[in-house]
Amino acid sequence: QVQLVESGGGLVQPGGSLRLSCTASGGIYRINDMGWHRQAPGKERESVAAITTYGSTNYADSVKGRFTISRDNAKNTVYLQMNSLKPEDTAVYYCNADLIVAGTLAGMAYWGKGTLVTVSS
Repeated sequence: QVQLVESGGGLVQPGGSLRLSCTASGGIYRINDMGWHRQAPGKERESVAAITTYGSTNYADSVKGRFTISRDNAKNTVYLQMNSLKPEDTAVYYCNADLIVAGTLAGMAYWGKGTLVTVSS
């Protein structure tokens, strides 16, 4: 059974940094795109950053220059380095992956359960 497990969230002061990690496990044949979304209280879930298998990245305008997404294909892990954090970055951050389960042919999207990031003084 495929699982995506996030870690690294917490409370940080404005201007601080956090690094989120997300590891996929459970009968995976191949992972294609991976990424991070976030959902703030009372708002819709939005894409933050994404990365392809080969390392091409894209970012939401609101985080460009502050956040960096990366991945370790050998560990089935994606990271989100968040610097210069602002109160408006407060949200639950969700990892997602488009992957192919061993023994199947079709790619499917999987999501983690989320990790809370709170930016406050």
